[in-house]
Amino acid sequence: MNRICALSFFLLINFSLFSQKNNTVVYERYIQNALQQWKTPGMSVVVVKDGKVVYKNGFGVTELGKPNPFTISTLSICASTTKAMTAVCMGMLVDEGKIKWTDKVSDIYPELKLQDSYASSELTVKDLFTHNAGLGNADWFWILGYDLDTIINKMRLLKPAYSFRSSFIYQNLMYMVAGEVIHKVSGKTWDDFIKERLFAPLGMQRTYPTYQLSVNEPSHITPHFMYEDSTVKPIPYIDAKGIDAAGGVWSCADDISKWVMFMLDSATVNGKKLLKTETYNELFKPQAMVTNDQFYPTQQITKPHWKTYGLGWFQEDYRGKMLQFHTGSLDGAVAIIGLIPDEHFGVYIFGNRDHTELRHALMYKAIDLWCFNDNTHDWSSDFFALYKKIKDDAKKKEAEKESKHVSNTIPSLEISAYEGKYSNEIFGNAEIVFHNDTLWLKFPNHITLNLTHWHFDTFIGKYNYPWFDKSWIQFSLNNLGRISQFEMDGMVYKKME
Repeated sequence: MNRICALSFFLLINFSLFSQKNNTVVYERYIQNALQQWKTPGMSVVVVKDGKVVYKNGFGVTELGKPNPFTISTLSICASTTKAMTAVCMGMLVDEGKIKWTDKVSDIYPELKLQDSYASSELTVKDLFTHNAGLGNADWFWILGYDLDTIINKMRLLKPAYSFRSSFIYQNLMYMVAGEVIHKVSGKTWDDFIKERLFAPLGMQRTYPTYQLSVNEPSHITPHFMYEDSTVKPIPYIDAKGIDAAGGVWSCADDISKWVMFMLDSATVNGKKLLKTETYNELFKPQAMVTNDQFYPTQQITKPHWKTYGLGWFQEDYRGKMLQFHTGSLDGAVAIIGLIPDEHFGVYIFGNRDHTELRHALMYKAIDLWCFNDNTHDWSSDFFALYKKIKDDAKKKEAEKESKHVSNTIPSLEISAYEGKYSNEIFGNAEIVFHNDTLWLKFPNHITLNLTHWHFDTFIGKYNYPWFDKSWIQFSLNNLGRISQFEMDGMVYKKME
């Protein structure tokens, strides 16, 4: 009987080793083929199962046209996968009794004021992490290069996009505030706190809170963008200062594997818990309903039955399991993390091409292989077709908009009359200048648009950063027949006298 048990155990172990090796071969081939389909210059991937790294590799190059390989040591931007790290940092302060999730932010950080006085007074520490405080997306702040203090001061001017806790709009502003609350409560800046309390204990020696702190590392990604003609080209990295607690961390596959294992092991490292069990569980507890059905288009194919948000984690069901995941996206670079704690499984992926949704395909493929030993679904092809349709539909809508062009019109005034300084109460000043027979719209942080007349007093603005696409600029006249303001992307800039 003992020999039979021993033989069964031996066969089970060998079958498991065979499955892991087979999964590795299948997954690696899958990635190599998919990279070509998605025209992604480089990626790194790490898969963790049952407390071990079962797969880790890099593919392609850090920059097109150069030989430097994208390896497991190549630094890339974690972007919004940083949010879960900031939540862990706040959890540490909760465990120390220095703060509670239910504490009012106004009592701790009175510098924050919101236009909705009720939300301003009732906002809790937990609300900073759940995207349901009433604010819409206001990334234009950090695109214009405003520092953190200025952004937080101007948040009082933002009109609520919905009533407090009644809906869900993903945004970065409240995580920026969370970083400042950590600073206020701990006496350490968010940068120093996350380095000392999270990265150091985990042995993440090549992970940095900001790009500036990482610049001496020998291997960095270069961001890339796919243009309208489907060519992929390098673009400069724009360091978005001020949003570090929301998306500033830089790391590599080798280091990020330690973060994945830490989160799968109940926030434990080397036998030591860095979070109490109840605090760890709070991170993954559904806190808000995700009401935007189109936030992740991939869900049109994966068809989850529910979608929620924890503290720095999107949540959905997949094949009967609870999937905790989050993407990270900045101009020219992406990341994604996916955890299925019930299966002791995690995957993290870095990529150096703008919104290459291959990241989703590789996450689901890794889950299929290592959690279900299933290689039947080609997520890459399915998602590629989905995003091609989305792109084609967007082109049709753009064509419909352009079909409404009224030909043979001229602006109401001489072009020089559109020149001048303009101001928006929230986002500050802009200037329009007429130079070399062209109107130029200039914003802070070197953001410039070349304005081309469309019809009547509407112009098309093309950015000096081509990957920013374009904006429509609509001028208005006052009752004296003079330019009074322009509207762009829902923002109104009034002409200054």
